[in-house]
Amino acid sequence: MKVLSLLETRVLGTLYEKEHTVPDSYPLTLNALVSGCNQKTSRSPVMEATEAEVQAALDSLKSANLVMETSGGRVSRYSHNLERVLQVPAQSGAILTSLMLRGSQTAGELRISCERLHAFSDISAVEGFLQELAARPAGALAVELPRLPGSRENRWAHLLGGAPTITARAAQKAPAEMPSDEVAALKADIARIEAELAAMQAMLARICAKLDLPTNQ
Repeated sequence: MKVLSLLETRVLGTLYEKEHTVPDSYPLTLNALVSGCNQKTSRSPVMEATEAEVQAALDSLKSANLVMETSGGRVSRYSHNLERVLQVPAQSGAILTSLMLRGSQTAGELRISCERLHAFSDISAVEGFLQELAARPAGALAVELPRLPGSRENRWAHLLGGAPTITARAAQKAPAEMPSDEVAALKADIARIEAELAAMQAMLARICAKLDLPTNQ
């Protein structure tokens, strides 16, 4: 299957979500789809996609059979074809949709974010479908990300847009090592300051001796 752009995954995820949350308005018009893609809550990252950009994403998804257009009436309407094309059950479709709309999540977070799409009995059920998505013979659709420093649980990401980039996030967590030349310069500064302090203490001792004053070094 083709690698999808961020906007294409947002369009596909929005269609799947709205089918379950607002079935009376599904399939969606282009205007409704634009609003869904630019929704400010439960979306990561937040988008400001234009109607033309969403239409281009729809056309691309239609060519991959992931989206279907329904003609008739005054406007065209669009529906997804995710489960049939990817050959995944409804549970996996719900998980992929949550990952497409909300970014990487732990199994516990997915269980909560998928509630309106599919009610999982427990976290182990979510983990089971995640493992199936990661081990598909036809190609993995989800991947378990390396655990970052300080994290208690591993996060998962979808692979519809290609391999996720995690180096930037890891770099934020792991402090960078200071270059060796900067370390050497700092050591030299410390040595110079210590030498100057020792010279000042010696001068103070001589002055106190001449004035017959006690010294407190």
